[in-house]
Amino acid sequence: MRIAFFELEDWEIEYLADKLKGNELKFFKEKVNEKNIEEIKDYEVICVFIYSKLNKSVLNKLKNLRAIVTRSTGYDHIDIKYCKNKKIDILNVPFYGENTVAEHTFALILSLSRKIHKSYERTSRGDFSMENLRGFDLKNKVIGIIGLGNIGQNVARIARGFQMNILAFDIKKNYKFARKYRIKYVPLDDLFKKSDIISFHCPYNKYTHHLINSKNIDKIKEGCFIINTARGQNIETKALIKGLVDKRIAGAGLDVLEEESAIKEEVQLLSKNFPKENLKNLVGNHLLLTFDNVIITPHNAFNSKEALKRILETTIENIEVVVKKKRRGNFV
Repeated sequence: MRIAFFELEDWEIEYLADKLKGNELKFFKEKVNEKNIEEIKDYEVICVFIYSKLNKSVLNKLKNLRAIVTRSTGYDHIDIKYCKNKKIDILNVPFYGENTVAEHTFALILSLSRKIHKSYERTSRGDFSMENLRGFDLKNKVIGIIGLGNIGQNVARIARGFQMNILAFDIKKNYKFARKYRIKYVPLDDLFKKSDIISFHCPYNKYTHHLINSKNIDKIKEGCFIINTARGQNIETKALIKGLVDKRIAGAGLDVLEEESAIKEEVQLLSKNFPKENLKNLVGNHLLLTFDNVIITPHNAFNSKEALKRILETTIENIEVVVKKKRRGNFV
């Protein structure tokens, strides 16, 4: 089958070429444009990332197109209505970093609980004193997980290994999983009042906008730590700053900031098309950087070699679904 790929790095080209032998493959490092689309007019499958806008005018030029395979979770860069009318299949990558983000979550938690960041900074200067470096155990502490989906469940599994008590808030409840890991679903206010650590693992939408805000920040248990590896807009920044200043919030581990609204999904950050200077300016000017009990990582929770490889593995599986005409796959 003739398959065209766009928006690739060298290592991705090498990996895909090795795994998809027997097909006619064409690789482009750039996104879809008027020039390169002319080179693949008779191809049956195209594989893209989010910066290739597959609208009606582009898709009309691909008369033999059977399927679009996007290396992303989102698919709003594709004209879904046109594809349905033309019976063009669309396949995506629904999951790839569930354990990856969960592990980064606990990296932040442990850095705060055992003051790893402060210890490293001190010893790098040749100072081996332990003054003000006393931490706390995670055992028997209460972690409140907001969003018990695929990532949240991995966080819960790790938390159980640390012998933590687990509360959860989610609109969709998985009682079978909750029973297995002794998780108690509670209203959001109860989670705020009882949690020693609150960790966000929910998507961003109108219902999750500013779940922590200026009106409810005082409901949070005094001395609580806030962890956010989900979306920055889930937390109102000025409310978090108020909580830190008032010492109601003991610290925060943030892989995302509220101002990152341009980021739709994490893999964007690795694309040469993403305006990284905007993110650099955002973080560089951020007031939260002035707090020594706040750890900020550069939206890096997803970024492991295994997670990125899983994106390609799922992409290959999706292409094989099309090539071998399988009925089951990650169809949109």
